[in-house]
Amino acid sequence: THSVCFHTRCSYDWNRTWHVGNPDLTQCFQNTVLVWVPCLYLWVCAPIYFLYLKSHDRGYICMTHLNRAKTAVGFLLWIVCWADVFYSFWERSQHDSGASSSSTQAPVYLVSPTMLGITMLLATLLTQYERLKGVQSSGVMLNFWLVAVLCATVTFRSKIIQAINEPWTVCVFRYTTFYIYYTLLLISLLLAALSDQPPLFSEASKDANPCPEIGASFLSRISFWWITGNRYKRPLEQKDLWCLNSEDRSQRVVPSNENKLNNLLLPPSPLSPRPEEKTLYSPKKAPRGERKEGVPVEESEILIMKTPRRRENLSVLGPLSHLRPYFLISSLYKIIQDILMFVGPNILRIISPLLSTSMFLNMYRDVQINLNLNLKVLKLYAWELAFKDKVSAIRESELRVLKKAAYLGAISTFTWVCAPFLVALSTFTVYVMIDERNVLDAQKAFVSLALFNILSMVQVGVLIRSGQQINRSNQSICSDSISIEDGVFSWCRNDAPHSEEVFVRIPDGSLVAVVGHVGSGKSSLLSALLGEMEKLEGSVSVKGSVAYVPQQAWIQNATLKDNIVFGQERKESWYHRVVEACALLPDLEILPAGDGTEIGEKGVNLSGGQKQRVSLARAVYCDCAVYLLDDPLSAVDAHVGKHIFEKVVGPQGVLKDRTRVLVTHGLSFLPQADLILVMVEGEITERGSYLELMARDGAFAEFLRTYANKEQEDDESGDILRTEGEVLGKKAKNAEVGRITEADKANTGRVKLSVFWEYMKAIGVVLSCVSIFLFFSHHFASLFSNYWLSLWTDDPVVNGTQPSREMRLGVYGALGASQGIAVFCYSISVSIGGILASRYLHQSMLYNVLRSPMSFFERTPSGNLVNRFSKETDTIDSIIPSIIKMFMGSMFNVVGSCVVILIATPLVAIIIPPLGILYFFVQRFYVASSRQLKRLESVSRSPVYTHFNETLLGASVIRAFGEQERFIRESDGRVDHNQKAYYPSIVANRWLAVRLEFVGNCIVMFAALFAVMARESLSPGIMGLSISYALQLTASLTWLVRMSSDLETNIVAVERVKEYEDTEKEADWRHDQSSLPPGWPTAGNIDIRGFGLRYREDQELAVRNITVAIHGGEKVGIVGRTGAGKSSLTLGLFRIIEACEGEIHIDGVNIATLGLHELRSRITIIPQDPVLFSGSLRMNLDPFDGYSDEEVWRALELSHLKSFVSGLPDKLNHECSEGGENLSLGQRQLVCLARALLRKTKILVLDEATAAVDLETDNLIQSTIRTQFDDCTVLTIAHRLNTIMDYTRVLVLDKGEMAEFDSPSTLITKRGIFYKMAKDSGLV
Repeated sequence: THSVCFHTRCSYDWNRTWHVGNPDLTQCFQNTVLVWVPCLYLWVCAPIYFLYLKSHDRGYICMTHLNRAKTAVGFLLWIVCWADVFYSFWERSQHDSGASSSSTQAPVYLVSPTMLGITMLLATLLTQYERLKGVQSSGVMLNFWLVAVLCATVTFRSKIIQAINEPWTVCVFRYTTFYIYYTLLLISLLLAALSDQPPLFSEASKDANPCPEIGASFLSRISFWWITGNRYKRPLEQKDLWCLNSEDRSQRVVPSNENKLNNLLLPPSPLSPRPEEKTLYSPKKAPRGERKEGVPVEESEILIMKTPRRRENLSVLGPLSHLRPYFLISSLYKIIQDILMFVGPNILRIISPLLSTSMFLNMYRDVQINLNLNLKVLKLYAWELAFKDKVSAIRESELRVLKKAAYLGAISTFTWVCAPFLVALSTFTVYVMIDERNVLDAQKAFVSLALFNILSMVQVGVLIRSGQQINRSNQSICSDSISIEDGVFSWCRNDAPHSEEVFVRIPDGSLVAVVGHVGSGKSSLLSALLGEMEKLEGSVSVKGSVAYVPQQAWIQNATLKDNIVFGQERKESWYHRVVEACALLPDLEILPAGDGTEIGEKGVNLSGGQKQRVSLARAVYCDCAVYLLDDPLSAVDAHVGKHIFEKVVGPQGVLKDRTRVLVTHGLSFLPQADLILVMVEGEITERGSYLELMARDGAFAEFLRTYANKEQEDDESGDILRTEGEVLGKKAKNAEVGRITEADKANTGRVKLSVFWEYMKAIGVVLSCVSIFLFFSHHFASLFSNYWLSLWTDDPVVNGTQPSREMRLGVYGALGASQGIAVFCYSISVSIGGILASRYLHQSMLYNVLRSPMSFFERTPSGNLVNRFSKETDTIDSIIPSIIKMFMGSMFNVVGSCVVILIATPLVAIIIPPLGILYFFVQRFYVASSRQLKRLESVSRSPVYTHFNETLLGASVIRAFGEQERFIRESDGRVDHNQKAYYPSIVANRWLAVRLEFVGNCIVMFAALFAVMARESLSPGIMGLSISYALQLTASLTWLVRMSSDLETNIVAVERVKEYEDTEKEADWRHDQSSLPPGWPTAGNIDIRGFGLRYREDQELAVRNITVAIHGGEKVGIVGRTGAGKSSLTLGLFRIIEACEGEIHIDGVNIATLGLHELRSRITIIPQDPVLFSGSLRMNLDPFDGYSDEEVWRALELSHLKSFVSGLPDKLNHECSEGGENLSLGQRQLVCLARALLRKTKILVLDEATAAVDLETDNLIQSTIRTQFDDCTVLTIAHRLNTIMDYTRVLVLDKGEMAEFDSPSTLITKRGIFYKMAKDSGLV
């Protein structure tokens, strides 16, 4: 019976494959399997691929020369296959006619060409369908042509052998068609490896610098050829980076991940406990009411929000579910790799009679410190060393954790390195000891070692589970503009209520004033309206869009114009009106670039009043329905406050038709309010109009009679505010002059050797040498143990046994033990060295940062500092030591392998020079690109931190204005900008891996080939050792290239940390030999002579030509409009800014000759911005622990905080949140007063210290200052002129110069600037 192939004898021709010197496959196999495999592949893939293309339409590709060539070659292949079919029919017809007497032709000559021809037609049609669907390069078709070429190559070789050995059997026609077919297959494979042009109207064409991956061919993608270019010849710059692919951008990735994470939450069960309730601020369109512009009013409501409970046991794979296809593919390849890993040694066992060798495989394997401190306050109090010690203490606790991790890591390294050896030792011991006839030869030894070493490749991964809550809300409708019914609120659900039941109804368009003592709950009421507090009971609703002005102004790091417009549409006429109403026109004239001046983080280059007015202008410009104003007038001068109230908030202001809730301590504004709410301890005790409350004669009326000034006169005061035309006409200012912050810059070129030397010095030269010696000891012991094993396998067998096996086994075990000890010791030494280096570098960076002047912090974004103290420090902590271990291990492996190979098999040395050249060029390209990408990625990470920090600080303002989406988009944009450098660095890493693995596998092939060639002259043991190290050399060289590049890439962290060594520094904190007299200053005399200073070299003098003599014990008030130079003068007194001209003498000592701490610790300031730090209340009062608890309590009593602190659960140990946010602004200012009372120096400076407290508390503070600092010199910068009317003298500043200086009564008599300010305040 004839087979479908050829005839029955074909099934017995397998001896041609396995038992001949020149193996070949049978004709039967070639005509069936090798032809059907590519056909089967395409027919199986085609339906799935067709459905995929149908659902993923990328556009239409016009017919190109490449596509025409593919189509033409496909049809030619189809014709060639059908030529074979017709020729087979012709042969059969000749046989039927009796022309041939040979056996009947097998059906395979008809079936296979027919199947192949139909398959080629299918391939051609698929190529055209790909073009219609916008596929530039197809992996399916490339794989098809590759499989077809590989299968045809076997047949091609077989036909050549047959033509040489059996020329009489050659069929010329079939040979001719096959060679044409094979040539066309090669052409098709080449064409499939090329990429077509982009589809019409593709998204990629819109990018300025599109990523070449989009248009790369499939072969280029899997081999990462698309990243190869000439850019390594010069340092990479930001402009060289490609745009992210659309599927990798945050706007696509983040929503997808968010949805996946949200789906992990189970819906609440009907039987589950009642879900938690929270408050939500939600805007919606109201069914009635319109603004005057005709735009429907939005209704915003504070509603009950039910939060579903988080599922307790969240799946660890849940957050990664959207990556499931990639994990499945990766898992499949990993399984294949593991199978090949275990099959490899067994294949070597099969061919070991020929090679007598085996493979020898080897494999080598965050707490952040956020320095977000207000450095200005630390410098004013001379507290840098105290906080340096606090940060160092936190750092030491982190280093202790790292040290424990180092010990555990050393044990882990010891375990993984020694495990294969211990298994091998125990196995060899048992094998040779249980039976004397068991002989350990090269085949058993080296194949076993290859299998045992697989154990060292086991790794353990840890996934950190994260989750996210989903918030849902219901909605309702309210009638009043603002309504609170029986509202009870707290800052945290588990805390006690912060307020009693609050009931408020505020009609549309009314002006409501909220008054009360410090800590009475005024700001909390506004927070409740904004939904920032937990609503425990009742209901709250706010109709219309909301604008919010916080008590402490939140200013973005942007231009003044951008801060005011705040993402809204630019309306020039409205903008000009807002700027004029908020009294910003004179400031625009002062600022270097007008409204194009960049404002630093937290408004560092603006005064307190300027920041508050910019914050108010932002709210006014947004033109909302409801305005919540948290004491915006406290930080501005009296006449400016009067102007703002009249032009903005009052009955005739631009907001007259809006609903305004004004928290204020200014009594002069109350008569014009429609409704006054009086708050005491979180409860509204009185409400009504000004006349109604006075008529009731209650606590409010009594308070007014005690503290109110006489009525302000109606006649116009001399307004010093400029007109719009004067300032806005001055547009010719260069915007570049207004820049203040400096972006992080990336270095270029190779990392300097000095950086490596600095790191080595930080570790310690002795410890570095010890570590190198331990590395050498470990690898020498490893090399000698394998050499000893090769000698053991070469021992002669006497009477079926090896006589010296006990000695061999003992030495082998001792060498293994020495390896383990060396591994453990070098792991410990390198890790401890890394910790020592990290401690030194962190301490030096912290010291250098604290020694930097304030100008450094004004121009350096906080993200730059956070980046270095977090990510770069983490790299130094964790990554660099492990890279050093792997680099040293790889280097010693390479050296040891080369020595063994050159001694044992000199022939292998032929491949070492070409190998070295190849690896050199690979490393040159990779390191140059990867190093610079790391720098660019580090630089682009800082703006992400800066924006995130800024957004957190202004979260309540952003939510109030409904600008969350804009800030999210901005954050996503900065993250994408960072990923533009991070993504190519990952691709470059894979580029390196593919090339190193490819070259390495070529080396394996040549090593085996040379071993076979020299098998006659080598003993089996030496041959096994040589090829074993040849294979190890491949892995070691791969790791050496990768680790050397990773070392240079990550040492950039040390380079960036050391950058702060070269920044400008302040004067010395203390001089070695101080000439100060004991107890200085004793009198408190201040003599200012021709003093002037400027903030930056390229700016004009902020204060100039100030000459003042202040006697000891005098009380001097410093006044002037916002930006006149009042705070600048105090900064010069504390040498926060050094003088450009003139001198300041205190008790006859020139302060410029003193150390900064010697000066600042002997004078005291209560700063304009009351800043508290994270920590206990006592630490905020006395960080050096220099005072007793009795003294601290006394200071609290004098600052009127004793009752408040006594009521706290932890009293002095009460934990203050970052910035003191869990205390009101007034309470924070009282804490600053308590600091001053503790220090009790001869000179006290109050920089608008009582601006945020009510009049009664202000009166108590002034009384305390008069009694406790009676013999001290007091300089007070004040907006409330009534607080300084009884002072000895008043210094009036205007535009940075001294305008007036005399007693208050004399200045009023002169009717100058001070008289006008007093008149505006109702004092004259």
